[in-house]
Amino acid sequence: MTISEAGGAPAQGAPPLGRRERKRQQVRDQLYGAAVGLFVAQGYEATTMEQIAESADVARATVFNHFSQKVGFLEEWGVRRRARVAAILGQEHAEDLPVGDRLRRYLGEMADLNVASRAETTVLMDASARFGRLLQDPSLETELAKIVEEGRERGEIRSQVDPDQAGALLASCYFSSVLRWIREEPPPFDLPGRLDGALDIILLGILAHP
Repeated sequence: MTISEAGGAPAQGAPPLGRRERKRQQVRDQLYGAAVGLFVAQGYEATTMEQIAESADVARATVFNHFSQKVGFLEEWGVRRRARVAAILGQEHAEDLPVGDRLRRYLGEMADLNVASRAETTVLMDASARFGRLLQDPSLETELAKIVEEGRERGEIRSQVDPDQAGALLASCYFSSVLRWIREEPPPFDLPGRLDGALDIILLGILAHP
């Protein structure tokens, strides 16, 4: 499985793209795939926008029409990962699961994507931490906070728990675990197991108890 599988398709329930939008998305996917391939092969810093254009067989200006900065590819990578997980969980109707199981499935799928594409994860996660907005981008914590909020509304989470704070805590745990996991070869620990264990500890503090 590669992360590029997440891109291109419209969101579930969204109207189909028109011909012009499909063509634009096709070019964007082409650029994204070329960029990620170059990042993995030669490193993020060593890759130029000119090389991405050449690899995708488009004009240099076309790259900037879709990604005004190279860091945009890192942001797109994160977006596609979250979209991939959302699609998987949507197919499974994970929203019907108890909040603890739903969080476990979400983080588990994220971990499995990392494991399935370790070389890609190592390069792009490291570049996102060094050059992007990995720890400032609230997207992941927002997704996790939404799950916590829905659990609180169903009485599964203590009413005193702030969903935003819980989401930030879960996201921080995820990123710190992945960043430690990519820094050594072979991996220093089992990533899905590490995240599962961390979630156990966190849930003990936020689950409602009879």
